[in-house]
Amino acid sequence: MALRALSLMSGNNEGESFLLLVGGEHAQGILDGAPPLYWPELWGTRALLYVWHDTAAPAVVRALSNPAWRVREMAARVVAERELPAASELAVMTTDDTPRVRIAAARALAAVGRLEDLAIIRELLKDPLIEVRRGAQQACDVLRSRFSGAS
Repeated sequence: MALRALSLMSGNNEGESFLLLVGGEHAQGILDGAPPLYWPELWGTRALLYVWHDTAAPAVVRALSNPAWRVREMAARVVAERELPAASELAVMTTDDTPRVRIAAARALAAVGRLEDLAIIRELLKDPLIEVRRGAQQACDVLRSRFSGAS
């Protein structure tokens, strides 16, 4: 299933049943003729939160720079969940135009980054949006706790 999700991320058709499995009832709209836009890529990426194959890692890291913000946001979540080495890509994402992407990047950086990455996350504490500032504070707390007691 992870390989099929990876294929979907690449824009391939994995069939109606798989699209419905990963996209739920919303996938029916695409099957009925609505433009797919980025939804199949997003659903393929999201599926990797639940199923995994190591060959998916490079595609997930590439998805961090996808033109669709929802795909970037989900890829950051997968990076955090799978603990993929993508700190430099996540650091760039903390300046994304989309607030939800900035939050996801901060949270993922807290999960996979180094203590030195705290300075990058702290910059988001100055964000004009309170949601981003809250996410950044939570990310700072997580990153600090990962390294508390470390020598």
